Amino acid sequence: MITTQANNITNTEHAKLASELGMDFSATLERVRKVAYKTPLVLNLNLSRKYACNVFLKREDLQVVRSYKLRGAYNMMSRLPQEQLAKGVVCASAGNHAQGFAYSCKKLNAKGVIFMPVITPKQKINQTRMFGEDAVEIRLIGDNFDECAEAAKAYTEQNKMTFIPPFEDERIIEGQSTVGLEILQDLNHIDYIFLPVGGGGLAAGVGLVFKNFSPSTKVIGIEPEGAPSMKEAFRHGHPVTLEHIDRFVDGAAVKRVGDLTYRICSQVLDDMDVVAEGKICSTILKLYNEDAIVVEPAGALSIAALDDYADQIIGKTIVCIVSGSNNDIDRMPEIKERSLQYEGLKHYFLIRFAQRPGALKEFVNDVLGKTDDITRFEYMQKTNKEAGPALVGIELQSRHDYEALINKMRERGIDYTEINKDDTLFGYLI
Repeated sequence: MITTQANNITNTEHAKLASELGMDFSATLERVRKVAYKTPLVLNLNLSRKYACNVFLKREDLQVVRSYKLRGAYNMMSRLPQEQLAKGVVCASAGNHAQGFAYSCKKLNAKGVIFMPVITPKQKINQTRMFGEDAVEIRLIGDNFDECAEAAKAYTEQNKMTFIPPFEDERIIEGQSTVGLEILQDLNHIDYIFLPVGGGGLAAGVGLVFKNFSPSTKVIGIEPEGAPSMKEAFRHGHPVTLEHIDRFVDGAAVKRVGDLTYRICSQVLDDMDVVAEGKICSTILKLYNEDAIVVEPAGALSIAALDDYADQIIGKTIVCIVSGSNNDIDRMPEIKERSLQYEGLKHYFLIRFAQRPGALKEFVNDVLGKTDDITRFEYMQKTNKEAGPALVGIELQSRHDYEALINKMRERGIDYTEINKDDTLFGYLI
């Protein structure tokens, strides 16, 4: 966790910052309400009981496009001069921003061109087309997002259109701020608000609202462990470009936060925390199993971080922003797999069985515990086509069974390699 400069800035300075950026919160809320739902703020009994406090969820997963991104895209586009909007707008996105952009184009009767990487799943392409209908054109260009974004910006300049960024614009930030305004309309005396951080647009907008209208509330930003771009920006004192990121939490995985979003977040966030991707997956599964709430990985970030603040939030009133629910069902096996590994229940080994009859049977009978289950087994072939080591996946009922499993393999002289502890080997084989 990283504490920021927010505690040293007065409410007056936050008001000056909002004024400097030309933000009119009331007018923005009225503008955005033309297309966006006022999403529910709901007390979650299971989470409240677990953390001995009052946990409210701001359900942006129930938004018309199933994420908050519509707010910023519509706000920026609706504020463009009519002659500029008539020339058309462009965005680069393979996710929630594209869908919010597409819906805004339809509502404003504007021509929109959406650039997506070639690898974008068909489900996301179809969702975007559904929200935009005949108002948008989708172009699949580039093998990754960076190539796609570069092509989108070049196309924008060549055709004298307007680029609608996912976070780096005061009008985008202003639109996202309406999430915070709605929360404060429904609930007073909030001690903590937890929100996801990707590029920083939501955090900047909501944080600025709270520092102006509820300055005693602690504003906590949460990033995925594999893409800590805002945390690194705070550490360096300016935005930095991460060389590698884990894109699993696709709604919050960016290599570099915006200059503007960083400037605002450094003044309005009281703390920054990161959460492991496996922890996020466990949170997704618990929300589904216990509350029938379906969220995408970024949507689970704010709730996944509560364990890190468990001692601080006892008896408090807190809000977690559930930012979206655009989760492809095809991802569920990976989500379960990551969760099991994080919880210490799934382990992979390369095992070199003795080349004699009964070796595998002895392993099953004498090494595995009564509740241990082999979920994957395949022999790796050597170049001479002889059987090499076996890739074995073992699922445990309790993480405490792991030590017993390892001890038995050592006692029996089993020749093994733990794949979970070797990132390179894991990425190659699993």
